[in-house]
Amino acid sequence: MRSRWSPPRPDVVLRLVVRTFSELCLTAGTLIVLFVVYVLLWTGVTAERAMDAERARLRDRWAAAPAAAPLPAPSAPAPASQPYPAGRAFAEMSVPRFGADWSKPVLEGTDAELLKKGLGHYTGTARPGTEGNFAVAGHRRTYGDPFKDLDELRPGDTVVVRDAVNRYTYTVRAEPLRILPTETGVIDPVPRRSPFATPGRYLTLTTCDPEWGHSHRLVVWAELTGTAPADAPGLPG
Repeated sequence: MRSRWSPPRPDVVLRLVVRTFSELCLTAGTLIVLFVVYVLLWTGVTAERAMDAERARLRDRWAAAPAAAPLPAPSAPAPASQPYPAGRAFAEMSVPRFGADWSKPVLEGTDAELLKKGLGHYTGTARPGTEGNFAVAGHRRTYGDPFKDLDELRPGDTVVVRDAVNRYTYTVRAEPLRILPTETGVIDPVPRRSPFATPGRYLTLTTCDPEWGHSHRLVVWAELTGTAPADAPGLPG
């Protein structure tokens, strides 16, 4: 019996190819849009929820803890203390330049998962208010964009850190500096490339640069200029 099959006409094949390609483009476009929405919006929503939860747990611990001794004056040596528990919030940070409502929890460690829940304290660097360099990292973009405006800080701006006992005010001493990720000396006790030449009580803030990349780091340095009880009037947040 003679076969009745015959190859499809070229115009039919062309229409099929064009339709398939168009559907693939629409699917790819939809996936890209969904990914952008996830990066720009959903990570921010989840991060804000996580930060709110960390702050609530932190404040509950503060309320339940017995009264602690205040930090010694800057001229007195700070007593030895145990490291903060890894992954746990121990302080809150406020930056007036970023807005009256800007307040983020500071957690111990700087791994990627932890930075989705707040700012991260470089393990091994100083505690807030103590001799040395209290160094903190945060996302520039995504996960709430905590340090999105870090490049806007200028000398004279303040950063306020509160723990269970005290409120520490640091004053920015230099313009933001762009460095390579390998320049880890910027979080040394006397940070390299900073305006500080002698031991003191410093704060270092770091984030990625540019905003949507990670080829460099942006660094801001500040110096402790005031210490007050945690419940003193005027506490941000």
